[in-house]
Amino acid sequence: MNQSGFVFFLAVVVGTLAITYYAAKRTSNTNDFYAAGSRLTGLQNGLAIAGDYMSAASFLGITGSIALYGFDGFYYSIGFLASYVVVLYLTAEPLHNLGRYTMADAIAVRFRHKALRGAVAFNNIVITVFYMIAQLVGAGGLIHLLLNIPYSSAILLVGGLMTIYVAFGGMLATSWVQIVKAILLVSSTFIVSLIVLSRFEWDVTGLFSSMSDATPLGDRFLQPGNLFQGPVDTLSFNLALVLGTAGLPHIIARFYTVKDARTARSSVVTATWVIGVYYAMTIFLGLGAAALVSWEQLSESNNLAAPLLAKALGGDFLMAFISAVAFATILAVVSGLVLAASSAFAHDVYSSIIRRGQATEAQQMRVAKMSAVAVGAVSIVLALGAQNLNVAFLVSLAFAVAASANLPVILLTLFWRRFNVYGALTGLFTGLVSSVLLVVLSPNVMDPAVGWIRAEAIFPWMNPGIVSIPLGFLGGIVGTWLTFKADTAGAARFDHMQVVAHVAPEEK
Repeated sequence: MNQSGFVFFLAVVVGTLAITYYAAKRTSNTNDFYAAGSRLTGLQNGLAIAGDYMSAASFLGITGSIALYGFDGFYYSIGFLASYVVVLYLTAEPLHNLGRYTMADAIAVRFRHKALRGAVAFNNIVITVFYMIAQLVGAGGLIHLLLNIPYSSAILLVGGLMTIYVAFGGMLATSWVQIVKAILLVSSTFIVSLIVLSRFEWDVTGLFSSMSDATPLGDRFLQPGNLFQGPVDTLSFNLALVLGTAGLPHIIARFYTVKDARTARSSVVTATWVIGVYYAMTIFLGLGAAALVSWEQLSESNNLAAPLLAKALGGDFLMAFISAVAFATILAVVSGLVLAASSAFAHDVYSSIIRRGQATEAQQMRVAKMSAVAVGAVSIVLALGAQNLNVAFLVSLAFAVAASANLPVILLTLFWRRFNVYGALTGLFTGLVSSVLLVVLSPNVMDPAVGWIRAEAIFPWMNPGIVSIPLGFLGGIVGTWLTFKADTAGAARFDHMQVVAHVAPEEK
């Protein structure tokens, strides 16, 4: 066992549990549990958004993807960053003004329909489970590398910790774990980037030019086409990343942790700067791993490229530190995901649908904690069977579902007067079913040699976004036109929603 690694891991666990203990004493009602009492500042929430967003896919999967596939791997960094332009200009302020705790709250301002609220909650749970599997897969490989703990035991350890954070500390504990994690992640990435550049005598051009000799790809390393097979596959992937963030339930939930729309906007701006600086540095991590870590190791453990690079640069001590930061990254993101999923069930399904808004504070919090345990258990079971999948790929699938199912419903609700509840239901399920089905029929799952299904893929592209995203919008439009009739009350609700969504409370 790596002694330094054990100390660093223990420090992360103790530190995060201390934050949870502090937060638990300040969490007394559902507003505290779901939204941290809406007391976070723009800087705090911006760092928390960055901490929630810079996941295991960012630190582990992207580094491995760049190291193995070169140019194509960097698409992950570009797509994750560019997505916040959509969030800033289209969804952050309206969703803050309309909602209270979840995306379904915002939709319900216009459509007071139980089936739709339940469908949105179900879809958000599916997205968070997809996302959570990626984090748990990264955690299993990471802890096994450093502490020689079996993969399954590592998954159970992280699952237990995330349940404690959410059940006792709620959003406040989750937010502060994410803030600390964001600072640690950016700082450690900066340190490793500097060490990589120093190995190449601070010559960035030399670092790039050395890639032709460092990997079997040779001159193709800095050219497109190593991961994505053609421009359609590349476009499909980037559409999912750029559009998916605006539909991610754990990111939407962060808009409700601040007091007003202006603070929500400043949160997104802060998060964009932090995320931008971080993703710019991932290229140095990826190139450094390609140059300094053996190709055999990268091929066998692409999710562990960052810790392996740290070991090549600074031995076991630096690897232990970077692995502990990655562990903190996973804990922070998984906690946010569990909270989003439990909020969807406890607030949207139990309180709003089953109890028709009559549930007490204590009942809502009890159900939220129970659902957190249930969601965590399901994710753990699924993660145990996904050990060898790249975590960046797994997260991209969650983005595809969010972009195909959630985003069409959000945008059509906000900006199309004729849109109705049947269109919303049609668009939601069309996007969800098409994205999941196309993933199952794609080379990710169907492969004659190594696939979960040993057969030729029916859908030719790795990511379904180029088909499933237009289908989500088309489903919403067609569903509306097929069921549309003159609806004066619906038009009045749209006008009311526009005022609520786009006018600050003090201006109404």
